[in-house]
Amino acid sequence: MFLACAVEAVEALTIVLAVGVTRGWRSPLYGVGAATAVLAAIVAALGPALTALPINALRVVVGGLLLIFGLQWLRKAVLRASGLKAMHDEDKAFAAETDAARSAERASTGFDGYSFTIAFKGVLLEGLEVAFIVLTFGASQHNVGLAAAAAAVAVAVVVLAGVVVRRPLSRVPENTLKFIVGVMLTAFGTFWGAEGAGASWPGGDAALLVLVPGTALVALGMVRWLRRTPARTTALGEAA
Repeated sequence: MFLACAVEAVEALTIVLAVGVTRGWRSPLYGVGAATAVLAAIVAALGPALTALPINALRVVVGGLLLIFGLQWLRKAVLRASGLKAMHDEDKAFAAETDAARSAERASTGFDGYSFTIAFKGVLLEGLEVAFIVLTFGASQHNVGLAAAAAAVAVAVVVLAGVVVRRPLSRVPENTLKFIVGVMLTAFGTFWGAEGAGASWPGGDAALLVLVPGTALVALGMVRWLRRTPARTTALGEAA
């Protein structure tokens, strides 16, 4: 969960840095604050509702949500690793956001609506995945507060690093981290979803020691297969 939150925070940081450096910091920080308040409200509202579910229903819900996010992350990671999708580059993303911020019309008043909106949307969109991951992991352990605290620490570490270097964290191996996070979320989602549906895993929680590396091996096998089939790779690349 910590890695997932950190990766999303890196992407949000790039957006906020771009508008802050280009157009000033006051309005973007207002946007960050507003988005953070919305995300906190979502976690506070949905957390008690999830933890109140019966244990099997909770496992199905949590497993389903983790599979949705995990397979989405893993699909993109496999496409990137096999060459079907360009690797995510924070420097390029920062340059694109900076160019857009420079070309946008500036307000005559002190409040910059463009900077506020871009920062708000960036933090909210990236943060929604963090919020749902926090809710799923927190609800599964009946401790949403602890999961939220762990996510806050991950975000704080990324923000502190961004403040220190004053540039996008492009040296963070983001693509590799996304692959790892996709594997972990998919494995945990499979585990909890199957338990909620009534399955019994041999060895109980120890089954994760097989599920996690098994999921990673399947994903790596798909990468290798896609790399070795040029015609299929070209067709899938165009579709992607």
